[in-house]
This record gives sequence, structure tokens and C-alpha cells, in this order.
Amino acid sequence: MLHKVGNENVIYKFSKKNHSVLSVNSGDEVEFETLDCFAGQIKEDNYEIEGLDWDRINPATGPVYVNGAEKGDALKVTIIKIEVKGTAVIATGKDMGVLQSEFGKSYVKVAKIEEDRLIFNKAVKIPIKPMIGVIGVAPESGEISCGAPDSHGGNMDNNMINEGAMIYFPVATEGALFALGDVHAVMGDGEIGVTGAEVSAKVTVKLEVVKGLKIGNPMLENDEYLSTIAASEDLDEAVEISISDMFYILRGKTEIKDEEVVMLFSLVGKTEICQIVDPKKTARFVMPKSMLKSIGYLGL
Repeated sequence: MLHKVGNENVIYKFSKKNHSVLSVNSGDEVEFETLDCFAGQIKEDNYEIEGLDWDRINPATGPVYVNGAEKGDALKVTIIKIEVKGTAVIATGKDMGVLQSEFGKSYVKVAKIEEDRLIFNKAVKIPIKPMIGVIGVAPESGEISCGAPDSHGGNMDNNMINEGAMIYFPVATEGALFALGDVHAVMGDGEIGVTGAEVSAKVTVKLEVVKGLKIGNPMLENDEYLSTIAASEDLDEAVEISISDMFYILRGKTEIKDEEVVMLFSLVGKTEICQIVDPKKTARFVMPKSMLKSIGYLGL
């Protein structure tokens, strides 16, 4: 069954205190209409970003209550379709991103999307690869800004979260309370300048409860890879957590010894950075599914 949630239903913090806007059953599909990360406030290149309403940044559409989801389960989210069109907003400069000290002011570019390409300028036309920046479930306690990543998901800015990806989130509260937003038409690893190509979008996902799947942080798989995702204020720690999570997922579920699993991590695994511009950085560890299959790993 397909449900729809409009972009008038947004949250700015993930919390179990949020009231759900829709209840669905495991296996249902939901189309989310999202705002861009600036909630539509920026319309032109000469916009002075200092004038933004900073309380309206990174809205996520939802949350959706998934019947049967309980603490200790996992919520599997399959990205079926991401539709973007119109224009994208790109920003950088003072107080923004890795090179913020190099600039005395902020800069904004509003770029058209035409024929599945971002028109950066007359010479540079970038093929789009839409992905979801903010996606997750309610944490067990407290509230977490949609601009921050953590074990619940949130603002991971992981460009592997695109069409065809399947993301698993640890359920920490009844119903999971799932929401998503902050779609990018295209974004490089790291999100160096502080934004991707920020767009509004329609995103269709399938929501499934996986009973008893105990994970501590989000994980992702697609046709080619299995990936673990972790966030920390210390990038090294985020990297180490993502690697440890992969190890514990595979431990005892392959036909080789634990030490050989780690050897394969060194030979074919990939440590990658999702984003390094938020107070908490996000990293992922990626293993080829073809290699995992060859050592007897049958999946979750």
C-alpha cells in the first residue's frame, strides 16, 4: 500500500515526543514530499545567508509510526525512488565548511537542474545522483537536531543513501517514528563546503520491521556493498566504530576465522568519509558483497 506525507508535516528534531503524522504497516510504501535544507528560504544567488531563519534548517518530513516496531528491532528502509527537479541551492564561505577561514563572507549559488544535470555554470554540467542527507528514527531519550548525526541516523550526509539502497536503523522507541529530508541532487564525499546541491524532492521508500535484529548504529546495503555507518565528534573514532560494527556483524557468520575477516578488511574493505562539516563527523566502512558471499556470509 502506498501512503503520502506532504512537506507541511516536518520536524526539526528527532524525538519520541514527536506526534506521528501517519501510521503504516510493515511492508507499506510511503512517498515523502520534502523541503530543501533551507526550507525554501533561498531563491536567488545574492541572498544574504546571515538573514536565514536558523530555526528552519534541515527539516525532515514525518514522522511516520510503523506498526509493530519495538525497541530491539531494526527498521529496514528501502529507497525506491528519489525525484528532484527545478533548482538547487549551494552555499559556502565564512563560517561554513572546511575552508571557512579563507573567506570573509558567505556565497550562494542557485543552479538549475536540466535533463538530469546540475547546471553549475556554462562550462560545468554535473550529472545528478540524488541522495538523502537526513534520514532516521527517534532516539531512545532526549531530542536530536535534524542537523546532527548519531546512532539513530539523522544528518549522516552519506551519498550511498540513494535509489536502491537499503538502510537499517536500530529501533529505540515504539513505532520507530521515521522521518527524512535534506535531499541533495548531488554531493561529494565529505560535503566539504557545508552543503550539497540542496533540493526539494519526492522520496518513495518501503518500511519494514526486522524483528530482533540488534544493531547499535545504522547500516546500509545495496547491490554491491554492505556498509556500516557511525558518527562521532572525533573522526578517527567514527572510523573505528564503523569498522568494529562491521566486524561484529560478520563475527561467527562466515566460514573463515575472525582474524582472517580482519585480514580481508585490510585487503578489500574501504574506509570512507560521509561528512566532516558537522560537530559530529560521519564515516562508513564498506565491504563488497561478492567477497562476503565467497566467505559464506548469507546476510542479515
